[in-house]
Amino acid sequence: MCGIHGLLRLAPDAPPLDGEELRRTRAAMAARGPDGEGEWRSPGGEVALGHRRLAVLDLSPAGAQPMTTPCGRYTLVYNGEIYNFRELRQELAGAGVDFRSASDAEVLLHLVAREGLAGIGRLRGMYAFALWDDAEKSLLLARDPFGIKPLYYASQPGTLRFASQVKALAAGGAVADEPDTTALAAFLLWGSVPEPWTILAGVRAVPAGCVVRVRDGRVGAPERYPVTVPAMHPEPAAALAESVSAHLVADVPVALFLSSGIDSGLVAALACRALPAPPVAFTVTFEGWEGQARDEAPLARTVARGLGLRHVERRLGREVVAAHWEEALAAMDQPSIDGFNTFLVARLASEEGIKVALSGLGGDELLGSYPSFADVPRWARRAARLARLPGLATVWPALAKRLRPGQPKLAGLLAHGTTVPGAYFLRRGLFLPAELPALLGAAAARDALEEIEPAAFAAARLAAPRPDGGRAADDWTAVQALETSLYLRHQLLRDSDWAAMASSVELRVPFVDVPLWQALAAHGFEPARRQGKAAFARAAAPELPAALFTRPKTGFQVPNPLLAAPRSAGASSRHLAREVLRAWNVELPRWEVA
Repeated sequence: MCGIHGLLRLAPDAPPLDGEELRRTRAAMAARGPDGEGEWRSPGGEVALGHRRLAVLDLSPAGAQPMTTPCGRYTLVYNGEIYNFRELRQELAGAGVDFRSASDAEVLLHLVAREGLAGIGRLRGMYAFALWDDAEKSLLLARDPFGIKPLYYASQPGTLRFASQVKALAAGGAVADEPDTTALAAFLLWGSVPEPWTILAGVRAVPAGCVVRVRDGRVGAPERYPVTVPAMHPEPAAALAESVSAHLVADVPVALFLSSGIDSGLVAALACRALPAPPVAFTVTFEGWEGQARDEAPLARTVARGLGLRHVERRLGREVVAAHWEEALAAMDQPSIDGFNTFLVARLASEEGIKVALSGLGGDELLGSYPSFADVPRWARRAARLARLPGLATVWPALAKRLRPGQPKLAGLLAHGTTVPGAYFLRRGLFLPAELPALLGAAAARDALEEIEPAAFAAARLAAPRPDGGRAADDWTAVQALETSLYLRHQLLRDSDWAAMASSVELRVPFVDVPLWQALAAHGFEPARRQGKAAFARAAAPELPAALFTRPKTGFQVPNPLLAAPRSAGASSRHLAREVLRAWNVELPRWEVA
């Protein structure tokens, strides 16, 4: 895992490459790569590429970047891990490629130099990279199909800039820190900023599963590349075990983030099978939670003991949590109401000298275990029936506020919740569209909603293929597509990246894997869909303790450092959103928390 960045002159009369800007941008990503840094400039002065290194594969100087082909035509900077690099390396070596390192970066460099977009589609892993072709004077920016690794760019008159972090682009000094109004509205609606927007005007995300080509001074529109990772269709449990095994490739120890949930326990059990010795596992819990259902420690301890893991557990007090919250706000790369839990566990792992850890993130989306899989279609059906009652839609917002004053989103049930995408927004969203004028002003809210009306925005996600190539065919797969393309991509994966990298920890997610999704899709996501995740996990890893499968689902909770007694989860999240925006110097004076 690393940090990448670069500058490209888009015209002959563009300003020369600014070495100080490059240095500032790279310095802002120091935590992403404490093991080294590098910079390369093209012979003609058109482009400069920079890199911060977290050494995980081939720890020698041979694995350093930027990396150039022997002929000098192609130069790469890359962030991520390619889990099938050894198979691809063997194929390329058979075709005559002479490798100078044992890194996955060199495999990526030669594969894409030879095969272009087709080569990108063969990669199994998480990645974001930039490839310069000195013969064609072109730059290629690319990102993995799930969007696990981030990549941002800003195209300004004369110069293209890109980096792994939005804040790094701003730190360079040439990108204004002016908030994007549409992104701000999107954050208020969803609790995170969905791609391609970012919180900064003029900075955009390379969309997941897409490339952006830059040539002849023109920055092309994002284009999707075909995903052709070899499909696997074994029994689903075997596919998951294979994915966990593939995610263990490293030249440094690989640890586990362990909660009391099924997903992290399942990853832990399968990792133990694949490794010669049990790995170390990390659990964070909190003072004052002893004896409560939300305390992760007792069950995580039981899982660790049963699997023979070395278990590092830390219980944090409220003052420590509050101090870490301020640190997390400083590290947060885009506004979000999530990510703090990962920040805390990654900090603990880093203090123990760990560079790489596996997480159970993505299991709920793959195996359909969020309450939303049942709740959202049911809410949509009920809302549709209510909407047919004469006159109810007119009085409903006021009626809902009186009936459920602690559930402000209920007021939008008939306006937004009569379809699965609309009901999904009410399930995951933060503020209603009708509340935005009071926060942003009427004109700004109107303009933003023309671009990102939430139900329409969610519905558009259903038209796009999943990373495994499938599409939503019913309500269950529709909710899965929404959870994956919205909540997982724009919140969980993005937040896990900045939150772990703030402590120089590479977080890997075996549930978020194209071949695994292909395997389960081939079985209609059974047996998990029909029997439930607990039954699937029990069959896949019978060595896990029975208590893990009977605990009610709670998610990994952390204390709210802002509210001593939040009135409801909605109010808590809304207060949190305000504090997050304040950290970005965005103050909404008419803020009202319902």
